[in-house]
Order: sequence, then C-alpha cells, then structure tokens
Amino acid sequence: MKKGENTRKHIISKAAELFNQKGYAGSSMSDITELTGIKKGGIYRHFASKDEIALEAYNYAGSIVGGHIQEAIRQQETAFGKLLSYLRVYVNVVEEPPFIGGCPLLNAAVECDDGHPILRQRAQQGLEGTLGNIKAIIMQGIESGEFKADIDVDALATFTLSIMEGSVMMSKLEGDNRHVRMNIENFSAYLRAVCVQN
Repeated sequence: MKKGENTRKHIISKAAELFNQKGYAGSSMSDITELTGIKKGGIYRHFASKDEIALEAYNYAGSIVGGHIQEAIRQQETAFGKLLSYLRVYVNVVEEPPFIGGCPLLNAAVECDDGHPILRQRAQQGLEGTLGNIKAIIMQGIESGEFKADIDVDALATFTLSIMEGSVMMSKLEGDNRHVRMNIENFSAYLRAVCVQN
C-alpha cells in the first residue's frame, strides 16, 4: 500500500473515532490534526473538506460495526439467533463497544437530524441497508418455517432495530449495560411468544 493511501486511511480511522465520540459539530479540523499528527495542509491534500472526511469516517465506522454484526450472525443457524445478534454485539457497549463511541448510525442520526443534510442522507442509506438485512433474516425465518407466515416483516424489522438502538442509547447514557441485557431477554421472549412457530 502506498504512503498516501496509508495516510488517508489513518485520517479516516482517527476522524471516525473522533466524530463518533464528540460528534461532527463538536469536532474541529484542529482536533483532527491533533489526533492524527498531520498538519491541515497534509489533510487537505487528501480531502477537500471536513464534510468529505465526515462521510468517509461514517462509512469506515459503519463497516467496522457491520463486520462485527455479520460475524455474530454467521455464528447463528436460526433466524431467531441472527436477529438477537444485533443486540448481542452491543452487550458490553459501555466497556467494549464494537466501535469507539457506540453506534455510528445512532450517533449520526441524532446529530445530523437537521444540521447536516449530506451526513443525514448517508445515515438514511445506512438505516435502509440495516433494515433490509434484518428483513432478509425475517424472510428466511418465514421461508424455513421457523417464523409464522403472517408476521409483518417491516414492523418486526423496525422493532428489532429500535430495540437495539434504544438499548445502546440508554446503556451508554446511564453507563450500565443492563438495558441491552434486559432487552436481549425481553426480545427473546417476544420472538418466542409472537414470531416462532409452535
């Protein structure tokens, strides 16, 4: 890998950590230069603007978390287990999040609701992709006979992601993983009672 590519990747990875912890608006170019050890001129040789860095950083953070989720899913044989993987990846979100600062999708969605349309659009794409992956798992569960045929796939996908993001937010805010852990148990009970074929 060329030195320029290494430098660009270094900037992206450090900026991703910074933005995911301090937010886009709360992070300055000076913060990026301090964290990376690269002067502004060096950063601008690789990126046209802070916006460009933010988009690349979001993509990077999302790919790290997505990799953890996909690995957890691969270890499960049932649709039930695969859905729970979305929460289990965050079971120790306070001490050991899958990416520093928590969920990039949640953080970007909260911060850029109205103030950063480009990052908001990228977060919307992340939301659509995540919901699409969850729906595919649910459909597999229906097709295999594991889940009931009359399940509202869209509603269950939204519920799954909402439980995950709400659990992450509450556990991070309180500094206690109990919300994620409680919701793993509660969501398991819900799936058994409402979705799984008897």
